[in-house]
Amino acid sequence: MKQKDTAGEEQVIKLKVEDLHKTYKAEDRQVPALQGVSLHINEGDVYTLLGPSGCGKTTILRCVAGLEKPDRGEIILDDTVLYSGSTGAAVPPYKRNLGMVFQSYAIWPHMNVFDNVAFPLFHGGRKHSRQDVREHVTRALKMVQLEGMENRSATLLSGGQQQRVALARALVYQPGILLLDEPLSNLDARLRDEVRKELKELVKRLNLTVLYVTHDQVEALSLADRIAVMRSGVIIQEGAPADIYLSPQAPFVAAFVGKANQIKGVISEVDRTTKICTVNTGIWQSRGVCCTERVFDKGDEVVFLIRPNIIAVSERENGTSINTLEAGVKVVTFTGAQTECIMDCRGVQLEVQVPGLVRLTMGQRVYLHFDPQVCQILPVTE
Repeated sequence: MKQKDTAGEEQVIKLKVEDLHKTYKAEDRQVPALQGVSLHINEGDVYTLLGPSGCGKTTILRCVAGLEKPDRGEIILDDTVLYSGSTGAAVPPYKRNLGMVFQSYAIWPHMNVFDNVAFPLFHGGRKHSRQDVREHVTRALKMVQLEGMENRSATLLSGGQQQRVALARALVYQPGILLLDEPLSNLDARLRDEVRKELKELVKRLNLTVLYVTHDQVEALSLADRIAVMRSGVIIQEGAPADIYLSPQAPFVAAFVGKANQIKGVISEVDRTTKICTVNTGIWQSRGVCCTERVFDKGDEVVFLIRPNIIAVSERENGTSINTLEAGVKVVTFTGAQTECIMDCRGVQLEVQVPGLVRLTMGQRVYLHFDPQVCQILPVTE
């Protein structure tokens, strides 16, 4: 399967999911988990499903793995139909040529590292000689930099090492695609950051195609080639990490991917050439850019969005009244690299992030400045 990207270059589609539906039964009612989800993953890409608990992201992963049966739709890996609701095709999980790492890692505590990694080769659908098994396991452990630890007991492994053993086990039989379900959630903050960097280097070095599930926006933004933000069983927005963050198409996406101040208002002026609009919030007027395909008209209700980290703080006005607000410092929280503040602007609370070396005190009067080009205007309804 092939398609052309935005630059006109041909891309090989590794995984294709079309119009996937899944409903669960809960007591006496039907609960829709997936409502017509479609996605394409290019070969060598990390495609991340991002969203809150219960949005359907893990259900997609389990449907692709064959652990859940969809109600309808299609799942195609390379040119093999793994599932088709129209024809009834359903390839068993062990024949799908997939590698999967679960949130819990599922490391066998009574086995050493070698036996844990070799397990799929001894118990999978294909037969392997002992020499083949040893070669496959040695190669997989080298991939994740655990060579020489074959005889280490699984109970003596750190959290990061367990995660790498789980990855090696998923890679040992060279799967067509790697499925990762919240693989870093059990690690502490510092180790999670280290392993995330290792994982990114690994998948790029090996040119792996990955379907990654997470609720952590930092993981999604740092690891993914493409992100699909999900809510209530549907994909709200799909795109490159920078596009998702800088040009959210809905207030939910803006709030979930990064922090955002959202103030409701009404369009009072529109420049259709620059797409810059003036918004009247009822307390002040500010300018921002419409980042959706929709063109707003005067009188439209909108959401004016300002990221906390793009707001500049000064003790005096900068000579322009455009997007300049006087505010009082209400809360100051020092977190090291930055200081997080709550500012009171005529009764409206704004969250502001400034460098950690900037000294602010509670009750201090300051001026907030934000460039119209980096302020976003979104429709109220999603």
